[in-house]
Amino acid sequence: MGLMTIFSLLGGLGLFLFGIKAMGDGLELAAGNRMKRLLEILTRNKLMAVLVGALVTGVIQSSSATTVMVVGFVNAGLLSLSKAVGVIMGANIGTTVTSLMLSVELNFGMLFAAFGGICMLAGNRSSFKLLGQILMGLGILFVGMDTMTAAMEPLRDWQGFRDLMQLATNPILGVLVGAGITALLQSSSASVGILQALAGAGVISLQASLFILFGQNIGTCVTALLASVGANRTAKRAAIVHLLFNVIGTVIFVIIAVIFPFAELVQSLAGDNLRLQIAVSHIIFNISTTLVLLPLSGLLEKLACMIIRGEDAREEGKHLLYFDARLFSTPAVAAEQLFREVQRMADIVMTNYQFAIKYFADPKKLDQADFEHREDVIDYLNAEITQNLVELKGMNISQSTVHLVGSLFHVVNDLERIGDHSTNIIEISNSREKEKVKFSPKAENEIEELSSIVQDMLEKSIHILKNQVTDPNLTGEVIAIERQVDDLSESLAAHHVKRVKEKKCTPRNGMLYLDMLNNLERIADHADNVAASVDKGDHSGYLLW
Repeated sequence: MGLMTIFSLLGGLGLFLFGIKAMGDGLELAAGNRMKRLLEILTRNKLMAVLVGALVTGVIQSSSATTVMVVGFVNAGLLSLSKAVGVIMGANIGTTVTSLMLSVELNFGMLFAAFGGICMLAGNRSSFKLLGQILMGLGILFVGMDTMTAAMEPLRDWQGFRDLMQLATNPILGVLVGAGITALLQSSSASVGILQALAGAGVISLQASLFILFGQNIGTCVTALLASVGANRTAKRAAIVHLLFNVIGTVIFVIIAVIFPFAELVQSLAGDNLRLQIAVSHIIFNISTTLVLLPLSGLLEKLACMIIRGEDAREEGKHLLYFDARLFSTPAVAAEQLFREVQRMADIVMTNYQFAIKYFADPKKLDQADFEHREDVIDYLNAEITQNLVELKGMNISQSTVHLVGSLFHVVNDLERIGDHSTNIIEISNSREKEKVKFSPKAENEIEELSSIVQDMLEKSIHILKNQVTDPNLTGEVIAIERQVDDLSESLAAHHVKRVKEKKCTPRNGMLYLDMLNNLERIADHADNVAASVDKGDHSGYLLW
């Protein structure tokens, strides 16, 4: 085996892995947050969860990415363990799509790569560029496969390699080799593709391939197990279920392959195409294992709970409810979940504003500790969301996700500032109470009127933020209210200055009154910014994202 052959083999492997990654990334960017919505909406029962898992994995071309996403969803409390089991089973079925594609003797790999490259370079629309990325990835995938196959052909005449492949006919050794290679590559699609290249070059028999193939299904569990490190117990159980599913399936099929003529059955279904034989074996393994274990999924859950014991405990409020760092494996989903955290932050900000206004009216009736706890949560969410947005911004994300991330940066800052101004109102209230400062009935009514207008504006702005389609008339209302707040604040301030000059109230009263007006006006300004995160022109009333 010459040096050039080794270089060709490594080069083909590099092209193959790059092709899988490029095509998967392109498909994922094209799918956007639809994958997340599928996981949320369609996992109503276990059978539907299996279908969703298969569909998502078929789209992103990676069962590892799907299972990591599932672990992240479970860790964030968005997916129950019972539904996660179905999605994981479906992910194993979905990963067979790649092996089925690679079984086709396609001679147009270079053409696909060239056409895809032209689309990426010459295309103006993002959708056209994504199509180019998908086609280029597909083309490079086949070019890498053909290069590996050609480089492996000399191995047929090398006695040492033939003896090594003969060892793979031993079920235990074959399973260990398959599991080890897949764990190393962190991709069952890639390791199965290499196995198909070996088969296509005629250097390994179907019988030896079967045990390696079964082991590859175990090796792919390593990614989810690593992703579960640091996660809560339920997320760890999801990773354990994935491992149990594949280990049980491997044990069943190793026994079948040893006792029964399984290889002959596959050959009768797939013909003489060795690549197709491996793809068919892969499909039979995953579909059959799912059919057997899906009715027993409750038992798998119990086994996982026996292995990972105990209950999770979390500090109330001071954590992210909808986002988990493991979701960065699918940036579009991560962005959508961060948006949900921003929506949650907006609700807490609204609650604290309402509390501050009631507290200003009568501090003795309310417990300030509740407000302070929520303010701590707002500060925590601001820091965590911003940090994760920074990390997300540096990833390969679609143009729509770029808009979302950029918009959320500003929205989070505005929400945090509204929270700070609500804190200022609490401090003004405490100063007024401590110093026994009393406003005239007229001044009290003026503040009540202005705070009510600001509350209406803030409610409308948060409604615009939380709903991904908005009414331009509602946006116009917010703009009109903001102008009303500015005009009213200016008018009230002028009247109050006049009252101070006429000595109808003390200078200290005047300071607190004007501070109150200023904070309410600033809250209105930030609420206007939140509403302005909606693009009313080019995006036909849809949010920037």
